[in-house]
Amino acid sequence: MSLSPGTKLGPYEIVSPLGAGGMGEVYRARDTRLGRDVAIKVLPQHLSANAEVRARFEREAKTVSSLNHPNICTLFDVGREGETDYLVMELLDGETLAARILRGALPPSDTLRIGAQIADALDRAHRAGVIHRDLKPGNVMLTKGGVKLMDFGLARATGMTGAPGSGVTMASLSQSPTIAQPLTAEGSIVGTFQYMSPEQLEGQETDVRSDVWALGCVLYEMATGKRAFEGKSQASLIGSIMNAEPAPISQVAPMMPPALDKLVRACLTKSPDERVQTAHDVKLQLQWIAEGGSQAGIPAPVTAAPRSRAALWVAWAVAALAIIAGAAGVAWLWPRAHMPSPAYRFRTEAIPSMTDYMWPRVSPDGRYLVVQGADSTGKTQAWLRPLDQTVARPILGSEGLARAYWSPDSKEIAFVAGGKIQRVAVTGGTPTVVCETRGGSDLSWGAGGFILMDGRFTDSLLVVPARGGELKPASRIDRKNGEIGSAWPCFLPDGKRFLFIGNLSSTAGLTGDIRLGRVGSLDSKLLGKSDGRVEYAPGDWLLYLKGTSLVAQKIDLDKEELTGEPLTLAENVRVGGAAGHFSIATTGVLAYSRGEDLPAQSLVQADRGGKQVGAVITRGFFSNPAVPADGRRVLLESRDNGAAVKQVVVRDLERGTETKLTLDQNSASMPVWSPDGRRFACMLSDNGGKSTVLVASSDGLGERTKIPMSAVGAWMLSQWSPSLGRLMVTPPTFKGTFAANPDSSGAALRPVVGVDQIMAQTVLSPDGKWAAYTTNEGGGPPQVYVQSLTGTPGRWQISTAFGIWPVWTKGGTEIVFESQSGIMAVSIDAHDGFHPGTPHALFTAPRPGSPTLHYWTCTADGERFFLLQSPRGTASGGIEVVTQFGSLVNR
Repeated sequence: MSLSPGTKLGPYEIVSPLGAGGMGEVYRARDTRLGRDVAIKVLPQHLSANAEVRARFEREAKTVSSLNHPNICTLFDVGREGETDYLVMELLDGETLAARILRGALPPSDTLRIGAQIADALDRAHRAGVIHRDLKPGNVMLTKGGVKLMDFGLARATGMTGAPGSGVTMASLSQSPTIAQPLTAEGSIVGTFQYMSPEQLEGQETDVRSDVWALGCVLYEMATGKRAFEGKSQASLIGSIMNAEPAPISQVAPMMPPALDKLVRACLTKSPDERVQTAHDVKLQLQWIAEGGSQAGIPAPVTAAPRSRAALWVAWAVAALAIIAGAAGVAWLWPRAHMPSPAYRFRTEAIPSMTDYMWPRVSPDGRYLVVQGADSTGKTQAWLRPLDQTVARPILGSEGLARAYWSPDSKEIAFVAGGKIQRVAVTGGTPTVVCETRGGSDLSWGAGGFILMDGRFTDSLLVVPARGGELKPASRIDRKNGEIGSAWPCFLPDGKRFLFIGNLSSTAGLTGDIRLGRVGSLDSKLLGKSDGRVEYAPGDWLLYLKGTSLVAQKIDLDKEELTGEPLTLAENVRVGGAAGHFSIATTGVLAYSRGEDLPAQSLVQADRGGKQVGAVITRGFFSNPAVPADGRRVLLESRDNGAAVKQVVVRDLERGTETKLTLDQNSASMPVWSPDGRRFACMLSDNGGKSTVLVASSDGLGERTKIPMSAVGAWMLSQWSPSLGRLMVTPPTFKGTFAANPDSSGAALRPVVGVDQIMAQTVLSPDGKWAAYTTNEGGGPPQVYVQSLTGTPGRWQISTAFGIWPVWTKGGTEIVFESQSGIMAVSIDAHDGFHPGTPHALFTAPRPGSPTLHYWTCTADGERFFLLQSPRGTASGGIEVVTQFGSLVNR
């Protein structure tokens, strides 16, 4: 009889059913004492009267409770409520291995990793005197933390069986072996047919080697996507298990390591005495194969029989001649061997269907290139390209990543996606979660087994063990002296010291200090300045940016200081969105993207449904569009192709003219209109990290007012508020929003909202009563919130899953914002309090670039949208590869 939600079993309250297993029904429940969700397995009432079944149920409790292992489902409690017996277990979040196999065979790395975890769990059970006896993909759960072996309902303690050699009880074959039956009688079959060993089918005494057989079946199924033994009926299936051999894995799945084929065949040997004897041995073999031992599949050299004395003399004579000839050959080849290897330079081809591919990362061994590809919908994924091949393939499991970073052994990549640091094999598969993170996207995986990450813009660097754990600070920020944040970590080869960019002072290029830190210490040493990222190169060189030039400079690691002058390696390197698209392998293979390869965006006008209206307005390298109340002009952040310095231009939509409004040597960004459309304001950023608000006429004439920001660092300008007549600015710390007087260069900034809150992109409602802004305070993805500025304090979350760049429309009765897939709108009722509606999608709008930039805007009535779009269907240029970095610096 099923339990309805709300039913109490002791302190546990049933929430919903989860399914039925071989020994009972499973429910999600709430532990009312500890406030946690659990899984409860109850014995069906029609079986409770069976003393033997109940005895087996109690044995399961004792069995599972004795097994403490990370890959075995944890038992919390056992109890009886009335006539109902129940177990309380860990609630697992994931899918069964059976469900995963339905989608096809697993990649080699996943097969080896998951198989080793299952074997380790079995080994722990076997050492405790427990045989599972029903190992199958349906009893293996794949969770974020790894494998969980479940359902010991058919397990029994060793030494508790009947007499060996009993015959099979044929009556039991008419029932599903996973439906609870009184199967402890001598000679009965316990288990699931496809995974049962021959000795189980014969009703013989079973031991740990029966679980090894089942493990072989599971490994085979993971590797091939097919069951090792098949049959149209139970009789033919049993006949197949007893007499047939499965097709070799090397034949069904040629990409699998040869050694795995041999191991599985050893697990599936019919005779238990000839089979692999322990799960521990299987685990060791799987780990060895995963570490590169697949060459064990190659036949070993044959040992020759003893030879006669004469034959030995002949052999010695031949060997002596070979040595002499070899010496001569070495003498002839010696100069050639010491000649420098030739350097090759080539350009990779575009990836079909990708609108952009960028962020080249060369594997440490110099054999592979990983790039980040974005399709026409804006979805990102890592692509792997062997450097000796012309075709790239996607890495399954890397969807939605924010840049990829290599493991030291070149077998995995690490990345941030979905608010988590994840790692996945380059062959693809299910990612392993290292830890959760509240922000950041850039990593470095060192040889010492640690991963560094940059966190949010205002954070110090963070470090976590690559195997998983908790993020901890790895550097210190001197906030008293105006330092802001840290970014772009890069481990040195020793896996202990690392480079990074500290004291960030500009969102355009992330200009900052090159610093040298060490794991275990928060202190770091200043080495120099960079206009972007920094990387260590073989031969004790540092690669970093000067403007858009990639330069190399020597570092003395003993003295921890830069020496000599920087050498220019490449001009016009791409910098947008990643502060330098380059990487270098420990073997000296260098890859980088050129700035001119970036696609120009098209500015188009669209209706409220996203349909383009009219022809393309203009093309160029634009961002942060803004329209005035009359909707006749568009302000744009503009830059020349590949340049780092931006200027503000205005596009007249009626006349089709484009006028540059800033001529400053400093970079101009984030333009906004005055409420009357006669003036504009923008943020100027100089090379020293100082921000200044420029206020000027929108016709390019008249006086200009410059308002210096009080703190050093990259300030954000988000709005010229129509209600306050003030400019909304956010400091580099992202704490609060302040109002600046556009008519005074000396007036102090006035706090507006959230002085102690993390926020950005703040815009006030037309009546000035509400502030909408973006924040990821508290962790998770960014969200749009609204906060009260007058009357009773209050705060409301507007977006549900993801939200950035809010805009007030329709006189304050609507907020439009950007989600991960496109543009959303939500109605606002603020007549009596504040009542937001449910967000709904207006249209999809693929993001053409960095999330720190704005690529759309709309008119005040919310009916017309102006969108910046990248060309669809063609990737933006290629990536240049140089095989010998040394040839560049030596030249």
